[in-house]
Amino acid sequence: MSATEARRNQIANPAFFRRRTQTPRAGPRVRLVQDPAMRNGEAERNIPRFLLRRAAGFTYLGVLLLVAIMGFGLAAFGELHSHAAQRQKEEELLFIGAQFRDAIASYYNRSPGTKAYPKNLEDLIEDKRFPMPQHHLRRIYRDPMTASIDWGVVETPDKAGIMGVHSRSEEAPIKTGNFDAAEASFEDAENYSKWTFIYSPQELAKTPAASASR
Repeated sequence: MSATEARRNQIANPAFFRRRTQTPRAGPRVRLVQDPAMRNGEAERNIPRFLLRRAAGFTYLGVLLLVAIMGFGLAAFGELHSHAAQRQKEEELLFIGAQFRDAIASYYNRSPGTKAYPKNLEDLIEDKRFPMPQHHLRRIYRDPMTASIDWGVVETPDKAGIMGVHSRSEEAPIKTGNFDAAEASFEDAENYSKWTFIYSPQELAKTPAASASR
């Protein structure tokens, strides 16, 4: 019998295919067994105590650092908010002061007969020099820097009337420049009481300054 015929007979034998398709033997099974030391937190108890203390120390330092950062942040925010609030009050003071100055100018320029300044701030609210009282100012505005209506006043050189007002606050301003022409004298003022809102006509401005502030 030739080798070719022997090979054909071997393939034709059913046992040949049974050997090829036989399921391979499974390998040894691996069983996972939990370490008894890992139960009931025993693993943590096995960690050296100095490592636990060191970890707790790092945690404490981290909390302190976080609290310090938050404190600095809140302080910076508070200062920023305070400056913003003060700047807003400055804007209000400039606006209200200009209202007083315009009211004094209206009282002076609309005087029947001889020009005169108001004797007090109440004259700006109700000018009784006319048959029908005139109103040069709606009300005595509150000073935004002191939250009071107690304004400092600038008297005329002869002390016969009031030609201006100013805040009584001794706080140093944040704004020290870039004022309008009417407030050019406010630059580099030491405190808000130096912001004097004065109406002075041209003929009076040429006279030496003898006005007093009170």
